[in-house]
Amino acid sequence: MMEQGMKLLGDPRFAKLMQDERFMKAVMVAMSMPGKIDGFTKDQRDRVAKALHLATADEVRDLKRTIRSLEEQLADIKRNGRM
Repeated sequence: MMEQGMKLLGDPRFAKLMQDERFMKAVMVAMSMPGKIDGFTKDQRDRVAKALHLATADEVRDLKRTIRSLEEQLADIKRNGRM
């Protein structure tokens, strides 16, 4: 694949194409597409979860972190004899 890419870079037709502003704009749009799709699907997933009153994976992770923190605080209180 690298070899083919190097051949393509050496091709004068490709160099001319790279100078075309419309082509480069299309390339940039194509390169940004995976990020846009990922963002769109995440937004849609979150909307569906909210509509169905379900917790998202991020919310569950945050809740687990909070519980772990509270458990550690409780253990400290018990250890120090404050309870």
